[in-house]
Amino acid sequence: MPVAHAAPVSPEALERLRRIRVPVIVQLARRMMPLASIRTLSPGSILEFEKSVEEELELLVNNQEIGRGGCVKVGENFGLRITGIVTPAERAAAIRDTD
Repeated sequence: MPVAHAAPVSPEALERLRRIRVPVIVQLARRMMPLASIRTLSPGSILEFEKSVEEELELLVNNQEIGRGGCVKVGENFGLRITGIVTPAERAAAIRDTD
């Protein structure tokens, strides 16, 4: 199979790419629920997730997991202390798996 080679990227184009803003999400957990149950949610409702409070949170960029970490307090805000970042090969495999 022939190998495609990328055209050289100018420094200006590379700098424009570096300035692109993408969504960064720290995900606590996920679960599926029937719509009927969602309709009954109200202030004070508690949703339980099958994830221990000791487990790490997922760091998503553009809805793709790129790392994991633990929740920390930064002043009066929440933060994420990153404990691991996936490799470029793992990121590429995750993208292929979603196609």
